[in-house]
Amino acid sequence: MEIEVLLPLIGYLLLVGALSVYAMRKRRQGSFLNEYFLGGRSMGGFVLAMTLTTTYISASSFIGGPGAAYKYGLGWVLLAMVQVPAVWLSLGVIGKKFAILARRYNAVTLNDMLYARYRSQLLVWLASLSLLVAFIGAMTVQFIGGARLLETAAGIPYDVGLLIFGVTIAIYTAFGGFRASVLNDAMQGMVMLAGTFLLLFAVIHAAGGMHAAVDKLQQIDPRLLEPQGVDNIINPAFLSSFAILVCFGVVGLPHTAVRCISYKDSKAVHRGIIIGTIVVMILMFGMHLAGALGRAVLPDLKIPDQVIPTLMITVLPPFAAGIFLAAPMASIMSTINAKLLQSSATIVKDLYLRARPQQMDNEPLLKRMSGIITLLLVVLLLLAARHPPDMIIWLNLLAFGGLEAVFLWPLVLGLYWEKANATGALSGMIIGAVVYTLLASFNLQLLGFHPIVPALLLSLIAFVIGNLFGRTTEMLYEGSR
Repeated sequence: MEIEVLLPLIGYLLLVGALSVYAMRKRRQGSFLNEYFLGGRSMGGFVLAMTLTTTYISASSFIGGPGAAYKYGLGWVLLAMVQVPAVWLSLGVIGKKFAILARRYNAVTLNDMLYARYRSQLLVWLASLSLLVAFIGAMTVQFIGGARLLETAAGIPYDVGLLIFGVTIAIYTAFGGFRASVLNDAMQGMVMLAGTFLLLFAVIHAAGGMHAAVDKLQQIDPRLLEPQGVDNIINPAFLSSFAILVCFGVVGLPHTAVRCISYKDSKAVHRGIIIGTIVVMILMFGMHLAGALGRAVLPDLKIPDQVIPTLMITVLPPFAAGIFLAAPMASIMSTINAKLLQSSATIVKDLYLRARPQQMDNEPLLKRMSGIITLLLVVLLLLAARHPPDMIIWLNLLAFGGLEAVFLWPLVLGLYWEKANATGALSGMIIGAVVYTLLASFNLQLLGFHPIVPALLLSLIAFVIGNLFGRTTEMLYEGSR
């Protein structure tokens, strides 16, 4: 093991623990459900921007995305930049309206909002099960990324790194709740920014400058410099599919939407849009460019996902590598804790308390349940992550698409279409989930498009047709005027 690499990381994990203890003490001042799952709806603009950014930017962006840029070239760097408007879209499309309605109906989860809008228990159950299945896949990717990072950069065996990573996540999520999550997100966002600058400049220096790096890529494979990338992977159909999957569709991600009901006021959301968009732009460009240029430094990697951890120990001194190691670890941990909290909230609030509403005020029971469920989910994820694929980006995008196919139209149309009803929403959710699952399972790409494109299109059509046969629920919409 690389002790000099591990020391800064240990310090970072201790700081994460200290923030979690602070959050746990702070939580005692409010009601459990509101504090544990939403942090008392008290986020300011900077914290909102950082928590949205770090939740969205995950192992795929720090490990998988740069790995794809290493394999396919500079064209993938340009492709990654379509993600820049994601925070602006999320807060701009659903932010204010979602927060106002959530406060009015005391909603704690996304499914609380869906129930208030559509008044359908069946819809809530379907949404809850879809969320849990997709989140397990998405969180498995993050666990794989964290363990692979420790394995490559610090010399820790994969299984041991997986265990260390899982235990850390379990403790600070189970005990700190949402407030610990967003406080750590704010710190992790700063770590990610510093680490990105540090690594990118070190890679350029190790390659002999930008000109030398580009010349080296030209020698390895001229297609690494072409917009279409190696194997012409970035064609118009792929580009449009990617833009829908990782930018427009992000509006429908549950763990992003729940951030939109947790901020303090309008000033916070305005600042969050500006700061969050700038941070996403810097992180996406810096990390993917480092991955692409890393091919000039490390031309013979067999597993593309290892490019960032390998670059860390190649181009940085050991102690500096340890500091940077905290950056991708931060992105991974922030994404997992957001999804773990959302999964726990779904089981406790959307499934258990809807079946047993008389337990709503039984805070000792809810505290025990939330902690135990979080720990059990971590155990399940550790087991699922024991046999990782070579490139985690595809598994992450698969889970992304599944969530979007189910939630995007019921969420957006529920907010903005007065006539939307439960029959339409259920039709859209079912068709979106079935179409996406079938196309993704059999690796079918209609006209070259990723399964998310036909899934969202057919889901929208099903929503509109199903809406003709249902009864409109006016209460939520009229109350928001």
